[in-house]
Amino acid sequence: MECKAILVPEEECEMELRVLRYFLAVVREETISGAAETLHVTQPTLSRQLKELEEELGKKLFIRGKRKVSLTEDGLLLRRRAQEIVELADQTEAAFHSSNEFVSGDVHIGGGETDGMRLIARAAKRMERKYPEVRYHLFSGNADDVTDRLDKGLLDFGVLIEPVDKKKYDYIKLPAFDTWGVLMRRDSPYASRESLSPEDLPGLPLICSRQSLVQNELSGWLGKEFEQLNIVATYNLLYNASLMVDEGLGCALCLDRIVNTAGSSLCFKPLVPRFEVGLIMVWKKYQVFSKAAGKFMEVLQAEVL
Repeated sequence: MECKAILVPEEECEMELRVLRYFLAVVREETISGAAETLHVTQPTLSRQLKELEEELGKKLFIRGKRKVSLTEDGLLLRRRAQEIVELADQTEAAFHSSNEFVSGDVHIGGGETDGMRLIARAAKRMERKYPEVRYHLFSGNADDVTDRLDKGLLDFGVLIEPVDKKKYDYIKLPAFDTWGVLMRRDSPYASRESLSPEDLPGLPLICSRQSLVQNELSGWLGKEFEQLNIVATYNLLYNASLMVDEGLGCALCLDRIVNTAGSSLCFKPLVPRFEVGLIMVWKKYQVFSKAAGKFMEVLQAEVL
């Protein structure tokens, strides 16, 4: 798809999608010779394209070492933007190449760590029986990560744990709920408790989600106790945070169904009063879906409504 992408409009700078693919190949291979081989172009040709790209942007993108090349700060920025542009171009091209006679193509879904994603899996399984040519691409991240990719057109749908700022999105509520609690080691003094109250939390070193809306929600539930919390770390997704808990850094404030403590040294204690959150699937307002994404929406609605 030989379109052009404007990366730096304030400098009126344009570049071909092909050159962005060249750039990303060098980033991936870490050598110009290796990238030239995978791209099936000569090394002088690739070197010239990279030099012209740097001149076009007016920025140095690479630090050329003896054995490999690495990226400057400007190169790191371009890599992130180039990956988004190339991915979006590939999705667009695939959507136009899909046949009008039957449903095929790709559905891109983002979601956080929640058992509610099982509803997505069930809908995908039902889709498979009728539309086996549809492929699914899952992206895992918190609400900030998922909505960022939604806004850029890189995802069709996002499965989010509330609270969520829904002004920019259409959505359906999913018939699933998660419960907030604390993930801790089994040798913790609190491990014998059935649950924890707001008064218990200030006495614990806590690892908390870095999402601002989540922290606001917890603040509202805890009241004045929130200001007294000893937050020693924050997390994006829970797996790495659970390793911190296992090593004794602290206890993680998290949701019940995103962690499996069976056979581990960890346990989960719910908060009381019970603190539940709902799940929703969102998409951009006025979204024009591909045929595959549109059919997936129909199947999911039949599954949950």
